Amino acid sequence: MRPTKIFILAMLLMVATLGTKAYIGTKLLTHIKKESKGFAVIELFTSEGCSSCPPADALVAKIAKEDKDMPVYILAYHVDYWNRLGWKDAFSSADFSKRQNEYASYLHLRQIYTPQIIVNGKTEFVGSEEGTLRSAIKTNLQVASPAQLSLGISAVEKGQATIKYSADGTDSNTVLLIAVLQKNAQTKVERGENVGRTLSHVQIVRKLQKVALNSKTGTVNVSLPNGYDASGWELVGLLQNTSTGAITGAAKIKGTSATI
Repeated sequence: MRPTKIFILAMLLMVATLGTKAYIGTKLLTHIKKESKGFAVIELFTSEGCSSCPPADALVAKIAKEDKDMPVYILAYHVDYWNRLGWKDAFSSADFSKRQNEYASYLHLRQIYTPQIIVNGKTEFVGSEEGTLRSAIKTNLQVASPAQLSLGISAVEKGQATIKYSADGTDSNTVLLIAVLQKNAQTKVERGENVGRTLSHVQIVRKLQKVALNSKTGTVNVSLPNGYDASGWELVGLLQNTSTGAITGAAKIKGTSATI
């Protein structure tokens, strides 16, 4: 049976309507991404000497890929207290173990552990809990940021980056933290709980520098680790309340541009 003119017109109208809805849906999703009220800072405490940590490392790698266009900031700190058990994590630092202990104090925890994730300095859970992490990200993206931070690099030379910053909505208890991150790395583990495994890491914190906010704007020099290059590394800034541990603002620099 041959289709009638009315049937053909109806089909064309339906296709046009569906196309419009698809376009609106795509446009709305783009708008949501651009107009996110808040942000999510994901701080993972991990170690190459911990057999429970690779799933958490894989989870934040997945989130980093999925949310690369969103105000989601991932920082992976390799703690040093696992080193005594047979394998020294080359990315580990006593400073990162100290930061985790500081969070234990803020959050009234009896002990520290790996893998642990802390979101915006306020919520903590086991680092491999994907559902909990996704829920925390969604919740924090919907809450307006208490403070605003913008960053820009004015120069990189002789192993130092000169960073200009502007911070609004802060109080006297707020400090600026600048994290220098290596975006990717792999390690073949030869001893310890992960012996024989090749581990992949993302967003590895190689340096964390604290800056006192004596004014809303300023300039700070940050020492860059050996091997730094703009394509494989990035810098992230955090505004943190030293009384509560809460992260109130965040921004990152990619190359020479900053993203709020």
